[in-house]
Amino acid sequence: MFAIGDFAVCPGHGVGQICDIEEKQVGDDTKVFYIIKLTNNGLKIMVPTDNKSGIRRLAGEIEITKVFTLLSNHNVEVDTSTWNRRYRDYMEKIKTGSLMEIADVLRSLFLLRHRKGLSFGEKKMLNHCKELLVQEIALSKGNEKQAISNQIEACFSIN
Repeated sequence: MFAIGDFAVCPGHGVGQICDIEEKQVGDDTKVFYIIKLTNNGLKIMVPTDNKSGIRRLAGEIEITKVFTLLSNHNVEVDTSTWNRRYRDYMEKIKTGSLMEIADVLRSLFLLRHRKGLSFGEKKMLNHCKELLVQEIALSKGNEKQAISNQIEACFSIN
């Protein structure tokens, strides 16, 4: 499915480049793993090649357009439950690795920030979600990260 040099999205970690494919002995079985070097921090992770939900390809133009449409739509109900409940719910969405789910969390946190303020953990999560989106969209579109970051910020500018 992937070859050495391909970029892939690792849920929760961000974008990485496949730098090797290795066989490893796991118990009595021999498994094949992608060795992925994350672009944001250089960390290397191993993902089994037979794990269908482990990694995915970069988002295409259609999905990126849907992300910006979602981010621009502010006519949504913002969850005002306790911060720790929101945090758990948001973490579940981020762990899916879905660009749309991450964008949904980012939108919720941006809107919540303007209505009542965020906890320390939610502020970190907002920055993490934004970074995940910026990494993937910039690489997918071949744009500079700052340009994508500005485009995301523009979705939340006060009209």
